[in-house]
Amino acid sequence: MPQVETHCPYCALQCGMSLEGTRVTPRDFPVNAGGLCQKGWTSGSLLTSPKRLTTPMIRVDGALEPVSWDFALDHVARRLVEIRENHGPDATAIFGGGGLTNEKAYLLGKFARVALGTSQIDYNGRFCMSSAAAAGIKAFGADRGMPFPVTDLKNADVVLLAGANPAETMPPFIQHLRGTDLIVVDPRRTPTAELASLHLAPAPGTDLALALGILHAVVADGHLEQSYVDDRTSGFEEMWRIAASWWPERAERVTGVSAADMRLAAAKLAGARNAYILTARGTEQHATGTATVGAWINLALSLGLPGRNGSGYGCLTGQGNGQGGREHGQKADQLPGYRKLDDPAAREYVAGVWGVDADSLPGPGRSATELLEALGQENGPKALMVFGSNVVVSAPRSQRVQERLAALDLLVVADFVLSETAAMADVVLPVTQWAEEHGTLTNLEGRILLRRKALDAPPGVRSDLDVLNGLAERLGQPDGRFPTDAETVFEELRIASKGGIADYSGVSYDRLRAGEALHWPVPENDHPGTPRMFLESFAHPDGRARFVPVEHTGPAEVPDDEFPLQATTGRVLQHYQSGAQTRLIGELNDVVPEVFVEVHPDTAKRAGLEEGDPARIRSRRGETVAKVRFVQSLKPDLVFLPFHFPGEQRANLFTNPALDPVSRMPEFKVCAVALSTVDGAA
Repeated sequence: MPQVETHCPYCALQCGMSLEGTRVTPRDFPVNAGGLCQKGWTSGSLLTSPKRLTTPMIRVDGALEPVSWDFALDHVARRLVEIRENHGPDATAIFGGGGLTNEKAYLLGKFARVALGTSQIDYNGRFCMSSAAAAGIKAFGADRGMPFPVTDLKNADVVLLAGANPAETMPPFIQHLRGTDLIVVDPRRTPTAELASLHLAPAPGTDLALALGILHAVVADGHLEQSYVDDRTSGFEEMWRIAASWWPERAERVTGVSAADMRLAAAKLAGARNAYILTARGTEQHATGTATVGAWINLALSLGLPGRNGSGYGCLTGQGNGQGGREHGQKADQLPGYRKLDDPAAREYVAGVWGVDADSLPGPGRSATELLEALGQENGPKALMVFGSNVVVSAPRSQRVQERLAALDLLVVADFVLSETAAMADVVLPVTQWAEEHGTLTNLEGRILLRRKALDAPPGVRSDLDVLNGLAERLGQPDGRFPTDAETVFEELRIASKGGIADYSGVSYDRLRAGEALHWPVPENDHPGTPRMFLESFAHPDGRARFVPVEHTGPAEVPDDEFPLQATTGRVLQHYQSGAQTRLIGELNDVVPEVFVEVHPDTAKRAGLEEGDPARIRSRRGETVAKVRFVQSLKPDLVFLPFHFPGEQRANLFTNPALDPVSRMPEFKVCAVALSTVDGAA
């Protein structure tokens, strides 16, 4: 078979690779420079998995039975119409995914608002990037995870990583940090923290206080970039009224990080010719995530980093299309081009592209966690369609989510394997996976990439675009409004995004095929793209970045006598997200086949546990059982579990669904728990 240049199906690094049949070889692409992680190397195995779905199925007498495509789509369309007629358009809902291509994300948003007329659409990126996005928009007027190319990091003197563990989550990224003085902020001594010259280990949920302490040291020790603050920012005085009270010694009492280390971090960053501050899920997945990211951005602004060639602030996007997935309409409040759904001018423009009346478009709907909680409720959706997400494993308080899914009148899941969510569905639709279709994705640095089709899908499998087209026509939409060809969809997306913050109007498949490196915004056909944003001005009307006043309040839930420990969750090297894909690859699953809990040996022994014992981890919401792993470097009051496993091994059985008031991000990263033997009391 011919060798096809494409990109890895997993994280937002989107490493360059070539496929010959299902054989993967890395290629020399800027973000990975010829490297791949274990997941990338084994990604071809998924294409021939015996677990692959190839036939639509409908639940009959409790069991999923194979049916024809026409029967399945007719059934879904009929039920959607019935539910809409009986309960109104918001009784139907869509849940998307950050791994869907730009074309799918765009058409999914259009399908929800035009074909279904519902406001009830959101996606799993709400669990991943929403706090950083909200903070970036407040500070800079625009959200692009990294507003500079990854390769710029190689010229940095100092890089601070807050809540990021790329040595496990995106290993090829680490090569860009070689030679830099690395500061890592993480409660755990992760493989990334092992590479750092300075590891700051705050108590979970106290990153905001730590950022305030370092910022205070920057100002008090004479490191403030006053000319930058005067010329390029606003709001410093309002922000400083709060930060002035967070001297490092006060922050030390809250975070457990020494004041001396905070001052050292401030001095390292200030003394660097080129420096970067990068955040990720560890500092974002909190009920104060937007404010916490805002604190790190305030620190970056005080040092004069954003919008300066060779320095900056950025966010390490997680999912493969976590950036593009939130730009083109599958968020609850979003229209294509990163426009806001409640902006009358945006509604008028996009409605014109779609050929509908702007007044017919619904307003913003519920965010992901709130949408899942509303399922089957009196005023909530009665039908849900899921594309590219496995909420039974990935959502907080997942047993409750499972109960809400079971309460629906109709659950439809489009997937290429029978995920835990698909296994609950009334209708399962088998769809193509990454190597079987064309499409674009936007990686963590805002680079638009072309994913090329490398092989045909198995007989009986259709693309998500085909599914949306088939349903839209059955729902009475005119022929051609929902194209099935990815390039045709992208041509419409270009027009719909024109003039928006995320402007793709100058991007084309031809330019991408020719190998052009196009970072949005690309507002004209001959525009070279914008690899480095904000060099001249920020995206606010006055061109200035905003300092945002933020105050530390701590986790939504604190330990007490009944739940004396804190639990945090995260990823391991061998698995990805809910594990629905990587758990099917023996080479990966054999290494980490089940959930485990990392515990300090003294903490475990106080609970009567030895290494390898099954332990019960219990919170106010639920519990799971996991094998104990002793980790000497772990804080005695902290336990860690990976979140990739299903059933009774779900870490999200006990996580806290408390939401950030701005981003609506759940607090995945910290909750109060008790640890005990399986048959004993905590």
